[in-house]
Amino acid sequence: MILNIVGDSFIVACEAVLPIVVLVIVGYVLRRLKVISESFQKEGNKICFKVMISVLLFCNIYEIEDITKIGEYGIFILEVAVAIIILFLIGIVVVKLCIKDPKQQGVVHQCLFRSNYAIIGIPLATFIAESLGYQADSAIVGIASLVSAISIPLFNVFAVISLSMYDKGENGHIDIKKMLKGIVTNPLIIGVVMGLLALCVRQIFIACDISWRLADFVIIYKPLNQIGDMATPFALIMLGAGFTFSAVARLKYQIILGTVIRVVLVPAVFLISFNFILKAQYGSATMYFPALIALFSTPVAVSSAPMAVQMGQDGELAGQLVVWTSLASILSLFAIIMIAVTTGVLPIQS
Repeated sequence: MILNIVGDSFIVACEAVLPIVVLVIVGYVLRRLKVISESFQKEGNKICFKVMISVLLFCNIYEIEDITKIGEYGIFILEVAVAIIILFLIGIVVVKLCIKDPKQQGVVHQCLFRSNYAIIGIPLATFIAESLGYQADSAIVGIASLVSAISIPLFNVFAVISLSMYDKGENGHIDIKKMLKGIVTNPLIIGVVMGLLALCVRQIFIACDISWRLADFVIIYKPLNQIGDMATPFALIMLGAGFTFSAVARLKYQIILGTVIRVVLVPAVFLISFNFILKAQYGSATMYFPALIALFSTPVAVSSAPMAVQMGQDGELAGQLVVWTSLASILSLFAIIMIAVTTGVLPIQS
């Protein structure tokens, strides 16, 4: 049985991450074949950031099945929110001490706290649960869905702040007004807010015993889903089109720092901490752990690269961090799942 879990764990890690790498390679090859031009790549990043990813986030939020369960798991959801805030604050200290270039500080900062939960989170948690013998419709998967309701908004608000707070401009001060405007007008945050509003409307409909849902309005909802489905592959292809191996040597310190913290230190510190906290609260962390692995152990969000470009930060470094954290997370996810199984945090169901 353990051997099966070893194989399943490696497959889970590969299935979660390798599609990201393959699409980056596709973009890289298309650029070298001159199918994608430099101007198209820049415009593609803009379209992806302003339209596709924001629609994707709207759909991700709206597809949360039962928002009322946040009350049932309220303490855990609050703990997740606090953990993300703590991670954001720790990131400020780390980048101030370790990164000198203001246009790179925000990029490395978001790499430290912003995982790829919106794309990988729920599927990864489901893979982990099913490989251990849990049902696909178990509470484990439901909790993973609820975590997205708090993590996705926080990640995107903090990403705007982190990409704005270090580049202080000519007067040497943070432009608070500009930062707030960046949060309010950020397409990704708008997509999240619209998704939350749509969820609230749906709950009102449920309370009023109205059967109609946005998903029933097929001529609108289906195109929205199709645009959202395009976001991740298109973003990765554009990322690959702008990827250069020559930048690796020049940015190796920043890449190593961001990658090690993202896929090794953050999972180690926060998963161990949550294991002790949840055991003290509930006697077991099993039900919550797949969501926590997906939250703290996945590579930096794909959208971090086009977002950095559009906000005038070091988009090249952001793209490198997406690629290298994705590659490194294949091994780190495998190791994390195996450690969780062998220590009994994720017991195998017979």
